[in-house]
Amino acid sequence: MAGTRYRSGAPLKLTGILGGSFNPAHSGHRRISLFVADAMGLDEVWWLVSPGNPLKPDEGMAPYQARLASARRMARRSIIRASDIEARMGTRFTANTLSKLIRRYPKRQFVWIMGADNLGQFHRWRDWRRIAAMVPIAVVARPGYGAMTVASPATAWLRRFVRPEASKKAWTHWRPPALVLLHFRPDPTSATALRRADPDWYRRFSTPYQRNGIQPND
Repeated sequence: MAGTRYRSGAPLKLTGILGGSFNPAHSGHRRISLFVADAMGLDEVWWLVSPGNPLKPDEGMAPYQARLASARRMARRSIIRASDIEARMGTRFTANTLSKLIRRYPKRQFVWIMGADNLGQFHRWRDWRRIAAMVPIAVVARPGYGAMTVASPATAWLRRFVRPEASKKAWTHWRPPALVLLHFRPDPTSATALRRADPDWYRRFSTPYQRNGIQPND
């Protein structure tokens, strides 16, 4: 695979990470993940289903078990792996999660995936500069949407680290901070709209979940 890095003679597994509440998971999450995987030559995409998002209110948040189950169903028959690893590691903030993942999975190289809407509030994330210094970031933006024109402390700081979209498959050789804007016409599906149409959606996912199969040496 072009751009693949090696460590101790073995190719690293190129892994995208998409974090979120997945309240519920939907086709938009899936389409964005598969788009980024194809664009950047990823082997897998991990969905980190957050036990609790510090930037989102608890009101309207479905039980963790239901959100994880909806993510696993949406990820079926794909290279996406919906994971409860954040809950198992006991981390709540992305910076801490990433730090542990990088140590725990030395055979992988990670890229963080986020939507352009999240970039505008990235400065509200705890230790956001530390996050940017740990892994490259792929920002999925709508065509014609100037994600870096949003006025925020994060965009002002990150602007100097933007890489050309044409070089996206060389991301494994980028030294963070590094950010690439990927233009994609997203699925219009909205978790908010899904909850509004079916407030009790989580009742369909009420069975106990099994721990995900990601192991320390994966």
